[in-house]
Amino acid sequence: MNLTEPDAGSDLGEIRTLAEPDGATWRVTGTKVFITWGEHDLTDNVVHLVLARTPGAAPGTKGLSLFVVPKRLVSADGALGDANALSCVHVEHKLGIHGSPTCAMAFDGAVGELVGPLHGGMRAMFTMMNAARLSIGTQGPAVAERAFQHARSYAGMRLQGRAPGVAPPARSPIVDHPDVRRMLLVMKTRAQAARSLLFLAATHADRARHAPDDDARRRSQQLADLLTPVAKAWSTDGGFEAASLGVQVLGGAGYVEEAGMAQRLRDGRIAPIYEGTNGIQALDLVVRKLPRDGGRWVRELLADVSDLVVHPMTDDDPLAATLDVLADVLGVLEATTEWMLARLETSPDDAVAGATAYLELLGTTLGGWLLARRARQALDDGAGEASRAVAESNFFAVQVLARATGLARPAASGAAAIAVPLGDHRA
Repeated sequence: MNLTEPDAGSDLGEIRTLAEPDGATWRVTGTKVFITWGEHDLTDNVVHLVLARTPGAAPGTKGLSLFVVPKRLVSADGALGDANALSCVHVEHKLGIHGSPTCAMAFDGAVGELVGPLHGGMRAMFTMMNAARLSIGTQGPAVAERAFQHARSYAGMRLQGRAPGVAPPARSPIVDHPDVRRMLLVMKTRAQAARSLLFLAATHADRARHAPDDDARRRSQQLADLLTPVAKAWSTDGGFEAASLGVQVLGGAGYVEEAGMAQRLRDGRIAPIYEGTNGIQALDLVVRKLPRDGGRWVRELLADVSDLVVHPMTDDDPLAATLDVLADVLGVLEATTEWMLARLETSPDDAVAGATAYLELLGTTLGGWLLARRARQALDDGAGEASRAVAESNFFAVQVLARATGLARPAASGAAAIAVPLGDHRA
């Protein structure tokens, strides 16, 4: 995916790469940067999908088209031909993901073919981008899970001090210390909650194509659209948080490269940035997805959460702790959602200012709901894993979800709250 340019990152309307017609094909000229696997020798060919502007096209994103530009030209029978007029001019030296070459690419009249309709580049590109955002989202729980496994193993072997109730001269593995156990459980449950959220978004994406009737497909498409920015942003933020906690569990060992945990932190930092920064995911959620059909789809999603909260509960319900917290947070989320929808009509700057906090509030609530739903299903089925699922749900509710109520204030504080002078911008 060749989208970004030196002066056109998140603002793709500033793209300057030019595609000029040349008979049945096009000639593409320009520079693209931050291109993952832009050049490598692991395959015989590399196929670039390049977003470019055509002569006389409208300014901004409406004038963009999408072109397929191969590293080597391909003949009608599929055989590889001559090298195309493109090259890698630089390989980035990055904080992390060192196993992936990130390239600056130069196109010098390279042969390309139009994909989709002329000036339909943004729509065609988002066919890739929406799938890519869910794929990047999966990197969050992947990093979190690996960091958790690494930290759990270390904490079980590392002897330091004495846990409560242990008498000298005995020493305790650090996993027995309460704060270390808390960190490990945050890592574990954040990974599980993010994984569940991604499964939910992916399920709706599948049902949008394969559900048996039009109404069901439309509903799932709307919910997939709503969930995608949340799944991408909340999951990748959680992955980086888990990697940071992993460094903390290992202590000094975590801060040196030899132990390997530092790589989790470095690699996990890219996921909140690429395929649309998490700030842009929050804007997409609040400005585009939230108000769709008058807020119908977010209300339907929150109604699904409410159905679990009002589940008949007895005094000895194992999920009582979860449902108590979830009910409180859901009430806050519902009120904040209505505030957002109202402000989008009257003062959109206020809604935009609170978008990131709102996404975190929604993502955390959905994560708590999905862990609770998983535990409830295990209880109803009499599954052997029910006790662990309940324990994880209750832990997440009390230690993570309960804090989400505090996100309502920054989400609904309005544009004035961030109108604080930053001082002289000059060095």
